[in-house]
Amino acid sequence: MSELLTWLGEIHFASPLRGAALLALVALAVVRIARRRPRALAWPGTAELRAAGAWRRDPLRGLSLALRAAAAVALVAALAGPTAPASWRPEALRGLDLVLVVDASGSMRALDAEIDGEWQRRLDLARSVVGRFARRRVAEGDRVGLVVFGESAFTLCPLTSDGALLAAALARVEAGMSGEATALGDALALAVKRVAAAEDPTPAAGSGPRAGRLVVLLTDGRANAGAVPTEVAAGLAATAGIRVHTVGIGTGGEVAVAGPDGARRLRLERHDLDLGALRSVAGATGGRAFTARSSADLADVYAEIDALERVERPAPPRRSGEPAPEPFLAAAGLLLLAEIGGTRVLARRLP
Repeated sequence: MSELLTWLGEIHFASPLRGAALLALVALAVVRIARRRPRALAWPGTAELRAAGAWRRDPLRGLSLALRAAAAVALVAALAGPTAPASWRPEALRGLDLVLVVDASGSMRALDAEIDGEWQRRLDLARSVVGRFARRRVAEGDRVGLVVFGESAFTLCPLTSDGALLAAALARVEAGMSGEATALGDALALAVKRVAAAEDPTPAAGSGPRAGRLVVLLTDGRANAGAVPTEVAAGLAATAGIRVHTVGIGTGGEVAVAGPDGARRLRLERHDLDLGALRSVAGATGGRAFTARSSADLADVYAEIDALERVERPAPPRRSGEPAPEPFLAAAGLLLLAEIGGTRVLARRLP
C-alpha cells in the first residue's frame, strides 16, 4: 500500500488545468445528485415500516453514488495526462568515436575534382562527400569530430552527436583558412589527442587498435609544415590504439588552381600526393590507405569506411517518463463494475 501511495505521489499530469476543471464539474454533479430526493411513493404506514426495520435513508444509494463519483475522478485523472514517475536509465548504443581530418591547405583549391560532370575544387568535393558520410555516421549513433589543417591544425568541431552542429562546422571549411602549407603530422597528432581524450568505449585488451576509436585523414599533398613529423604522429596513434584510415585525393602533376577569390584567377601549380606516407600511417595503425580521383571514387571510399566494425558502448542516460493513463482507466472500470455488481446484482435493486 505504501509503495502505491509513493507511486501516486510521484505522478505528474501533463494537463493539470483540464483535470481541475473536469474535477470541479464532477463535484458539482455529485452534490446535485446527493441533494436530489429520490423518487418515492407516498405510504401511509410509515410508523409500521420503521417498526418493521425499514431504513430512513437508503445506504445502497449512497454507496452507488460514492462508487460512481470515484470512477468519475479516475476518468478525470486519465484525461489529465498522467505521466509515470521519471527515472534515469542508461541505454546501450552501438557506435564509434570518429574524428574526420580534412586538408584545407591552399592546394585544395585545385580544379581537378569532378562533381556531376563538372570540374570543381578539391575542397568542394571533400566537403560534399565528407558531409554525407558524417551525417550518416551521426544518424547511426556515432560521435564525430572535425579537425582542419593547413600550415597549422585546429579542432573545428569536438566529438558530438549533433548532426546540425557538425554540418555547420563543415560548411565553414575554406581552403587556406589555416594557412597554405600542409602540417600533416600536427593534424594527425591533434586528432589522436581528441579521440584519446574521449571516454574509451572498450577496455584495453592487449596491443593493437581498439574497436570504436577511429581517425579518417583526407589530404591532397605531402607534409611540408608543422612541428610533429608524420611518422611520430602515426606512432602516437598506434600507441593509443587508434586506427587511422587515410584518403588521398587529386591528380598528380601540374593542375589549375583557383585563387583565394575563386575561379577568376587561375594558375598552374604542381601538388604531388605522398602516397607512401599515407600508406605508412595507415599500416602502422591497422587502417587502410585509399585514393580517389573523382566524386564517385571518393564516395566509394567513404562507403567502404562506413562498413567498419561497431562496438557496444553505454550512451548517456536519458530521463524517462511515459504517459500512464492505464492504471486510472482500470480503476474506473473496476469501480463501475463494483457499483453494478453491488447495487444491481447482489442487492437486486431496480434502476
